[in-house]
Amino acid sequence: MYGTVAKMRVKAGAEAEFLRIAQEVESVPVAGVVAVYVYQMDANSRDFYMIAMFDSKESYFANANSPEQHQRFMQLMTVLESEPEWHDGTVVYANA
Repeated sequence: MYGTVAKMRVKAGAEAEFLRIAQEVESVPVAGVVAVYVYQMDANSRDFYMIAMFDSKESYFANANSPEQHQRFMQLMTVLESEPEWHDGTVVYANA
């Protein structure tokens, strides 16, 4: 499996809109997606981490480079302070 961990800071007062957009974006079936998790941090409710897992590195990059994903990403950017901090890598352990 392959995926990313993204740290995102939501604009002040836009937390509910962020969650609405995230759920709408994630409702679209994407080839290769195994799981997506979004965490809201206790220390700062405007900080969110998203974990997205794909069945392969190829599926991950096919999605990342698609025009459809770019459109979904641009929709999400409307409620973020800046571009997410991305951390891509291979899943080496999972206990699901």
